[in-house]
Amino acid sequence: MDDVDTLESINGFYSRVRWNNQFKQLTIVPKHLQTVFDGRKTVLEKYQDIAGRSNGIDESKSLVKSENDHQNMLSQVFGQDSASHSVLQRQEQLLSQRPAWHAPWKLIRVINGHVGWVRCLKVDPVDNEWFATGSNDTTVKIWDLASGKLKLTLAGHVMTVRDVAISQRHPYLFSASEDKMVKCWDLEKNQIIRDYHGHLSGVHTVDIHPTLDLIASAGRDGVVKLWDIRSRTAVMTLIGHKSPITKVHCLPVNPQVVSSSTDATVRLWDVTAGKSYKILTHHKRSVRDFSLHPSEFSMVSACTDDIRSWKLPEGALLTNFASESTGIINTLSVNQDDVLFAGGDDGMLSFYDYKSGHKYQTMATQEVPGSLESERAILTSAFDRTGLRLITGEADKSIKVWKQIPHSTPETHPGLPWAPSISAQRF
Repeated sequence: MDDVDTLESINGFYSRVRWNNQFKQLTIVPKHLQTVFDGRKTVLEKYQDIAGRSNGIDESKSLVKSENDHQNMLSQVFGQDSASHSVLQRQEQLLSQRPAWHAPWKLIRVINGHVGWVRCLKVDPVDNEWFATGSNDTTVKIWDLASGKLKLTLAGHVMTVRDVAISQRHPYLFSASEDKMVKCWDLEKNQIIRDYHGHLSGVHTVDIHPTLDLIASAGRDGVVKLWDIRSRTAVMTLIGHKSPITKVHCLPVNPQVVSSSTDATVRLWDVTAGKSYKILTHHKRSVRDFSLHPSEFSMVSACTDDIRSWKLPEGALLTNFASESTGIINTLSVNQDDVLFAGGDDGMLSFYDYKSGHKYQTMATQEVPGSLESERAILTSAFDRTGLRLITGEADKSIKVWKQIPHSTPETHPGLPWAPSISAQRF
């Protein structure tokens, strides 16, 4: 008898499994058939259905499942509400989000001293007391940040100085020039102590690794070179870009090197493997500049009429900025208050809320009297260490300092209207 009972229980279990596999979908009656069945019910049957639901009967055991149960099943399968995939609902969420208000900016000082375009600019990363600029006049000048007075002129290059980098750990300043040279300046002696030879053409950008004794340089020859600071030897050459490189930046963690190029790509480099592990190909034109957020592990890059922010280290797209009519963008800078500045080749200054991509202020720079209107272009920019002052280097040979208007409020300075499109959503 025990064997018979065991066989019957096995057959019953097998039958239930087969029925579950083949006929489970029949437990959900289609909506058009359910309408027919409901129409044939008597008044008493309809009353019993209503009474059963009000008494708390578990509908999951009933033959017919409601639409809510079907929706819950979808949410369990996909891990989220399937309605969230609706484009209309995403648009509603974007409209309900409000960008943070930022005070507008105004010009407070114009500094003259260079006799050529001001091509690069860096602020002292240690004491925030001075900043350095490089120019077409082949010199690097050191300026006092508080007063705007010239402190020092470093002359040594024979062609345009395209970029400068200031070390946090050493009293060194590095300059890159179109004369194919990277020079190391000792700021205690105010003289050149090392030259780095190896590039086949003009060097457009240089940066210092935050934790290693390395510098990265790149330029017109389309390769990124990593140099040992003390021995002056090129320890690695990163090959991949198809056109001149416009900007290179080093990070203490992966990606340790990021570069942008006129081939419309941004590359995140794996220094250990010596190759790029991620290529950002979303831009359609030359990427002239990118900037890293000072407190969030993300970056923003720009080409003509297109600014986008990316999540690091994987390089996932975060935000499309409202930049359709910005024109050619030469420089980007971000401060700790989530203010993004974009400087245009037509002299336009654009200020954005970094998180939402909303452009809240735009204005034209004021060219120096006596300069041509065609020289009204912003070539470089940087926030000071506090993020309260913005410094720009321009094609009219001047350096301009900007700050936020004091005592401004959302009522007195509301800024440009917030009119988002779904393409600008931050994912």
